[in-house]
Amino acid sequence: MGSVAVGSMVANVCMYLVHLTASARYLDVSEYGEFAVLLSAMLVLGVPALALQNVIAREVVLGHDERRLRRVGVQTTLCVVALVAVATPLVALLLRTGVLTTLAALAAAPLLALIAAGQGILQGRGEFRTLSWVLAVVGILRAVPIIGAFTVGAGPAGGLLAGTIGAAASVVLVWAVVGKVGVPSGGGAEGPPAGVLSVVRASQVQLVLIVASSVDLLLSPQVLDADSVGVYALGAIATKVAFWLPQAIGVVFYPRLADPARSRVSLRQAVTVVAAVGVVLTLCAGAAGPVVPLVFGDGYDELVPILWLFAYIGATLAVLQVVLLSAIARDRTRVAFVAWVVVAAEVICILTLAGSVLGVAAIAAAAVTVAAAVTWALTR
Repeated sequence: MGSVAVGSMVANVCMYLVHLTASARYLDVSEYGEFAVLLSAMLVLGVPALALQNVIAREVVLGHDERRLRRVGVQTTLCVVALVAVATPLVALLLRTGVLTTLAALAAAPLLALIAAGQGILQGRGEFRTLSWVLAVVGILRAVPIIGAFTVGAGPAGGLLAGTIGAAASVVLVWAVVGKVGVPSGGGAEGPPAGVLSVVRASQVQLVLIVASSVDLLLSPQVLDADSVGVYALGAIATKVAFWLPQAIGVVFYPRLADPARSRVSLRQAVTVVAAVGVVLTLCAGAAGPVVPLVFGDGYDELVPILWLFAYIGATLAVLQVVLLSAIARDRTRVAFVAWVVVAAEVICILTLAGSVLGVAAIAAAAVTVAAAVTWALTR
């Protein structure tokens, strides 16, 4: 768990540096808002990648033939390509962004699926130390080109395109590692492995998690002015930190969550650890609030008293993530229906009631609290 946590932390720090350098130096508030919103949209289309990694890892543990699982990875990637083609003009219209800029962001989604397939094989083999190195290097390969594009004045579109190029390089790295490390499973399990339909079922669980973590930022341009969207996007960095920092816990606990003999105990242990980390991060964010204007300028003064709220949203999302991972591991994906209902209510409330940064954040915090509590009660 420690090695995976380090690898995940390196990857996440790289992306946080992208956001911090973009907002503090290279992009103005409105440009940063566009960049951050499109990154969130790309993560939504990257949902099949997350599901694919979990499904492949589960099937590798069960002993299914990795060659057949690789075909599932390719099929899933082709499905994501089709989604990108359909979604690009729609996302551009919804978010009021340029079509080419939107395509530069969303084109990374199929590459993320290929990366996730390789990572799922490593996870299923139990090659956690190798996986930690892969996570770290992939994070670096995706982040460094973006920062480089910003330094030469490429703007949001150039940065997003550079990130996609970095994702392509990551695909090559991941599959080179998969081919050289570990022992491939030889198909000893009975019956065929899970296919694309299994990925689709897991995707709706991952999708509700990503939507829940992104919907407030995605809807912010509809209810806030351009500068306020930039302020909210910077606050959302705290959400991302608190959300992704404990992800190593879920990665390592996932095989145990799939074991009927240990699933309940493992789920309780994982939720306890993630919640404890979340409390610490929320308190740290509250203490760091006054530093925001000193680092990023007076335009972000509004975040000083409410930065802790953004961290709380991310911490609660991390708890929800562990619970939903347990649902995938035990093939009880219908439990995600509760989260979908809560997200739908959140969308309605944001569009009808929110008119400020605090208003959007408060609605998001209330929604994720309800979703995590009810889903946890139904899963344990």
